[in-house]
Amino acid sequence: MAEECNHDCSSCGTTCGSDTRKKDMHEAPHELSEIRHVIAVVSGKGGVGKSLVTGLLSEAMSRKGRHVGIIDADITGPSIPKMFGVSAEICGSEAGAYPATTSGGIDIVSMNLLLENGSDPVVWRGPILSGVVKQFWHDFIWNDIDYMFIDMPPGTGDVPLTVMQSIKLDGIVIVTSPQELVSMIVEKAVKMASAMNVPILGLVENMSYFQCPDCGKKHEIFGKSHLQEIADQYKLEILGRIPMDPRLAAECDAGQVETLENIYLQDAAEKLLQLEKD
Repeated sequence: MAEECNHDCSSCGTTCGSDTRKKDMHEAPHELSEIRHVIAVVSGKGGVGKSLVTGLLSEAMSRKGRHVGIIDADITGPSIPKMFGVSAEICGSEAGAYPATTSGGIDIVSMNLLLENGSDPVVWRGPILSGVVKQFWHDFIWNDIDYMFIDMPPGTGDVPLTVMQSIKLDGIVIVTSPQELVSMIVEKAVKMASAMNVPILGLVENMSYFQCPDCGKKHEIFGKSHLQEIADQYKLEILGRIPMDPRLAAECDAGQVETLENIYLQDAAEKLLQLEKD
């Protein structure tokens, strides 16, 4: 029995020593795929705007001439196809399946593109959900992708754990909101990333403020932001603040996220471009 093991190794048929712990458990994508950088967009709770941030980051990198792919890993609550106005069915061949493509050239795979009716619920347990996300990764042919974004479900459950264990990530972007409660939620995401040895690229705050269209004054609807405090506490970079902008909501509801003039995540886009120099 290994020194740090707390059970009889003969019972599980393996050796739980340090060599096993350090084994690379990352899974390769499809043999015909070419994916250069992979970024997961995460949060410790739901409703803070992960999908919005995923959409805006994807659009920003696409406008910089990069080929972008999105895995919608929120299997039970997918929203990426709606945001991009995509309803095309997934196509397949003997070699593998191909993602759907937006009008702007972004490749997307989502559970909603596999259901006969997009409003049908997905009532599956955690291991099945995790298996589907892994299939999105290695059963689909991702052709010449510069940046792959993974829109994660909220929390630190089965799917986020599976993604961090199975897919080699260049880093994660943590999405937060101004409420003080969220600092605790961010801490959970930070600790999970640390435990999984995944780099944190930075923080994005959604619903940061509302700017009056008449006088231009900014109002902190959810109270004073704690983003800088959180960033200082964990030595993280602030990648952007997204306001409560009715235009954003309207364009996303209309499936027109690619038409938005994205001025809120330019720092985040520049941060991602630095990955090409590493």
